[in-house]
Amino acid sequence: MELNVQEMIFQFLGGLGIFLFGIKYMGDGLQKSAGDRLRDILDRFTTNPFMGVLTGIIVTCLIQSSSGTTVLTVGLVSAGFLNLRQAIGIIMGANIGTTITAFIIGIKISDYALPIIALGAVLLFFFKNRKVHNVGQIVFGFGALFFGLELMGDGMKPLRTLQEFQDFTIMMSDNSLLGVAVGTIFTLIVQSSSATIGILQELFAQGLIDLNGALPVLFGDNIGTTITAVLASIGASVAARRAAAVHVLFNLIGATIFLLILPIFTDVIAMIQNSLGLNPQMTIAFAHGIFNVTNTIIQFPFIAGLAYLVTKLIPCEDAIIEYNTQHLDPIFIEQSPAVALGSAKEEVIRMGKFAVKGLEETREFLTTKSQKHAEAAFQIEDAINNLDRKITDYLVQISSRSLSEQESEKHAILADTVRDIERIGDHFENIVELLNFQLENKADFSDSAIEDLQSMFDLTLKTVSEALEALDQHKNDLAVSVLRKERSIDELEKSLRKKHIARMSENKCSVKGGIVFVDIISNLERVGDHAVNIAETVLGDSKYKYR
Repeated sequence: MELNVQEMIFQFLGGLGIFLFGIKYMGDGLQKSAGDRLRDILDRFTTNPFMGVLTGIIVTCLIQSSSGTTVLTVGLVSAGFLNLRQAIGIIMGANIGTTITAFIIGIKISDYALPIIALGAVLLFFFKNRKVHNVGQIVFGFGALFFGLELMGDGMKPLRTLQEFQDFTIMMSDNSLLGVAVGTIFTLIVQSSSATIGILQELFAQGLIDLNGALPVLFGDNIGTTITAVLASIGASVAARRAAAVHVLFNLIGATIFLLILPIFTDVIAMIQNSLGLNPQMTIAFAHGIFNVTNTIIQFPFIAGLAYLVTKLIPCEDAIIEYNTQHLDPIFIEQSPAVALGSAKEEVIRMGKFAVKGLEETREFLTTKSQKHAEAAFQIEDAINNLDRKITDYLVQISSRSLSEQESEKHAILADTVRDIERIGDHFENIVELLNFQLENKADFSDSAIEDLQSMFDLTLKTVSEALEALDQHKNDLAVSVLRKERSIDELEKSLRKKHIARMSENKCSVKGGIVFVDIISNLERVGDHAVNIAETVLGDSKYKYR
C-alpha cells in the first residue's frame, strides 16, 4: 500500500489540534466550575510542603495542565505569596495531578467521542444557565480530547508500514537516552505533556513502539513540560526563576533515577499490565502515575536541599514583597482588643510604606521606562490589596468585641485609613497603566513635561510619607504640614495643566501625550487628597471626607 504522506500529516496535525483544544476547553470549564478561585486555593492551603503537594494535585486536576499550575505557582512566588519550599510542594503535586489526563485517555471511549461532543454542544447552545454552560464546556472538551486522539491514531497507523520508523523505534528501545531526547524535544514543541503522552499511548496501543522504548519517551515528556515554567520565569523575580529551576531539577532527577533502574521499572510495569489486564493506553497511564508518585516520595524529604541547591545555582538577593500580614494575631482579639488595635495599626503603617514604595517605583518607571519598575509597582499594588482584605477582616473581628469609646474611635480611624491607602495603590496603578499606554502609542513627553511630572511626584511622595509618619507618631505638626503640602499639590496641578496646554499649542507634545499627562497629574492630586484624609484623623477632625 502506497503511503499518503500528506494525508497522514494532515490527519495527525488536525487530531493534535483538536486534542489540545479539548484539553484546554475542558480545563477552562473545570476552572469555571471550581469558581475560578485557583489563585486563592494555592495561597491559602499551602501552609507547608505536604499541603502544597495536595493542593498541586487538586489544582492540576481542575485545570488539566501541570504547566498551568506551575506557571501560576511561579507567578505567586514572584509576587511573594509563596515561599520557595511551598512552591516545590505544589510543583511535585502538579506532576502527580497531570497523570489524571493519561488515565482518562486510558478509559478508551473513543467510539463515543462524537456523541459526547454532541451532548456538550447541546448543553452549550440550548441552555442559558451558567453552571450548565460550564458542564457543557467540560463535556465538549472531553469528547474533543478523544476525537483528537482517534484522528492522531488513524494518522499514525500507516507508520507501521514504514521501515525507517520501525528502525527508529528499535533504536529507541536499544538507546534509552534517545527516547528521553525524543520525548523532551517533542514536548518542547507541542507545549503539552498531556498531548505527547496521549500520542505515546496511541503508538504503544498500535504496536509501533514497545515498552522498552515507550518508558524513556515518557521520562522525556516530563522533562519537556518544564519549559513552560522556564518561559514564564524569564524577566520575573529571582524567586520565580528559582521555582522554575526546581521544576526542571525535579523532573531531571526523577528521569535520571528511573533511567538507572529502567529494566526493573519495565518489568514492574509489564507485571502490572499482565496481572490487572490493562489495555495499552492504561498501561502507559499507570507508568506515568507510578513515575510521578514515586519521584515525589523519593524527593519530598529533600525539599530543603532542593531549595538550597537552586539558591546556590541562582544567587542574588531578590526584593521579595511579603504579602502576608506580620502583626495580626487573632489571639489578641480575644485577650485584649486594645492590643489587637495596636497590632492592626502596625500593619496599617506597614501597608502605607508599601504605598510609598509603589509611588517610588512608578516615578522610576516614568524616568527610566524600564518595565521592571512597572512590574514592581503592580506587585506592590497586589500586596496592598491583599493587606487591605486581611486588615479589614481583622478589624471586623475586633468590632465584634466590647470596645471603649476611645477604642471605637481608633478602630474607625484605622478602617478609614486602610481604605485611603488602598486607593493610593489604585492611583499609582492607574499611572503605570497610563505610562504603558504612552510607551505603546509612542506618545512621547517633552523634557519639560517629564520635569514637571517628576516635581509633582516628589511633592506627592513627601506628602504621603509625612501623613503616614504623622499617623504613626501622632504628630500634629506633621499633619498640619500635610494639609499645606496638599494645597500646594492642588495649585501645582492647575499650573501644570496650563503649562501643558501651552506646550501642546506649540506642538511640543502630542495630543495623546497631553491626555496622558493630564490624567497622571489628576491621579497624583487624588493621592494628595487621600494623604489629607489620613492627616485629618491625626488632628481629630471627625468631618473629614474620603475622596
